[in-house]
Amino acid sequence: MSDRLKIWLTAFVATAAVVILCYLYVDRPVAFFAHANTVPNRRYFDMLTRISEYLFVAAAVAFVVFGLRTLVTARWRKWQAALLLCGITLAVAETIKDELKFAFGRTWPETWINNNPSLIGNGTYGFHPFHGGAGYNSFPSGHTTAACAVAAVLWVAYPKLRPLWVLMVIAVVVGLIGADYHFVSDIVAGGFLGASTGWLAVMLWDEGKLPRMRPDRRGGDTD
Repeated sequence: MSDRLKIWLTAFVATAAVVILCYLYVDRPVAFFAHANTVPNRRYFDMLTRISEYLFVAAAVAFVVFGLRTLVTARWRKWQAALLLCGITLAVAETIKDELKFAFGRTWPETWINNNPSLIGNGTYGFHPFHGGAGYNSFPSGHTTAACAVAAVLWVAYPKLRPLWVLMVIAVVVGLIGADYHFVSDIVAGGFLGASTGWLAVMLWDEGKLPRMRPDRRGGDTD
């Protein structure tokens, strides 16, 4: 077993343990506290959560712009490659997140749509695997997944700016908890998913061990 796999498995087990502890002892008290004390000012916290939404827009633009640029020139700069990789990572993380939401089927802290069951609304709290529906999509947090996926790529690409990447993630997390949009364990799980996706994407990109899709110039395949 490689050292990298050991690190990831250790982080996975630690994340699972934290999620369980939060589910049992943290999620409900924090949700009730946020509802009673911060929700009246939800619009301010909501602004922080939109950082993740802007990342998706930026990622889509970067993918189109730099993808088209490849058709014109093969010259790339590091920041361009980093933005493209952020876009690819976001797309992958978003897909995985959606599947996990369906698999876990967790209800939300509050009632948002179609009178969905929630902790604050009617005391509903828990997981309903493979239930489906917008009212059962709380776990893991998609906003945290997106923020951590981008932060993981930029963390490696631009280590001198790591305080900025940490601040970005913290801002999203504060917004989600303050607006009572997610349970703490949702955020923990989303953070692990995003960080894992970004980390793996950087390794695949840097090590270049993936087979080429085009034949080499000698006319043969490279696999």
